[in-house]
Amino acid sequence: MSRAGRAAAGGSSVAGTVVTGAASAAAARAAYRALRQYPPAGQQTWTRTNHRGELVTLLEGPAVAVGAITAEVIGAAVAARMSGRRGKSQLQISSERTVGSHASLAMAVAGGGALGFGVLDDLAGSGKRRGLKGHLGALAHGEVTTGSVKLAGLAATGLAGGLLLGGRRSDVLVNAGLIAGGANLLNLFDLRPGRAVKVAALSAGLIAAGGAGRPDRSAGLAAVAAPLGAGLALLPEDLAERAMLGDAGAHALGAMLGAAAAGSLPRSARAGLLAGIVALTVASEKVSFTKVIEATPMLRRIDMLGRRPAAPAAPTAASTAPAAEGDRPDGAQVIRLQGRRGGRHRRVGSGEDRVRSINWLFGFFFRVLARQEP
Repeated sequence: MSRAGRAAAGGSSVAGTVVTGAASAAAARAAYRALRQYPPAGQQTWTRTNHRGELVTLLEGPAVAVGAITAEVIGAAVAARMSGRRGKSQLQISSERTVGSHASLAMAVAGGGALGFGVLDDLAGSGKRRGLKGHLGALAHGEVTTGSVKLAGLAATGLAGGLLLGGRRSDVLVNAGLIAGGANLLNLFDLRPGRAVKVAALSAGLIAAGGAGRPDRSAGLAAVAAPLGAGLALLPEDLAERAMLGDAGAHALGAMLGAAAAGSLPRSARAGLLAGIVALTVASEKVSFTKVIEATPMLRRIDMLGRRPAAPAAPTAASTAPAAEGDRPDGAQVIRLQGRRGGRHRRVGSGEDRVRSINWLFGFFFRVLARQEP
């Protein structure tokens, strides 16, 4: 193909990516409005308390997932219709990664499966068991928790997405790990307003940069357009502490970004990314990501962008006295949801040495991914 032809193909691909991202954002906002107006099983079912003890809704998560999946499905349908009207050309091959049948179906399956199992844990999880160690330990003693069901479901979702993307057996396993591992890891960051979406945006940027070295330079950007657009569309609600992703939204975003990485990055980059996901997931069992971020000035500044100022750290003696159930100092009522997990997941740190170790680990894997050659 001539240089002019390649330029036209690239321009068309970028335009399609922008349209996909915009459609995803619009669909996510529309889904959020509809869910807030008509919440399934009632508003209280989706209400939780955040890290301040204030009320937030979990409906952001399903709305983000629905927006991203809708954009992928519509894009695939449009591409299939357009491809039927023209012969096989370089432009068509270039566009196939954006909305091609297998890639888009893998994204939709990853997002839909992660959404379903995330909703299960959001609504039915008790929070008594936390992390891989907690759920697998319970399973070893014959106790089946919603968390263990979710982990098995994410593994199955990852395998389904890996099979749809195809390739050699090793590629299928790596891609399955990226989908399932990405879903689980992003959920570990959903502890403070906007943090998970910011991590998702950073991850999307790395995937887009990593895919720029492929023959189709826009493949990585096209792959992340739908989840990125949906996540950013509802970021203001998250930062304002009116809503949170919850397991449903964090798992869906993470799984779709994992599928995007699986379909657009070269083998070496995918293997390195999977190693990073595994290392961070294992480290999360021993150290608090929140403590790491608080101890690192640059990460803390990014984490606080757009957020309300932190609550006062030193409560008065009067404020530490026991309060009546449901009472708040400002007169508002806090709903205590019996048997439900309250607020964002909290993890306890394990010492300054572990904080320094995980801080180094973050920096190391971000540098490796940024410099990865195809």
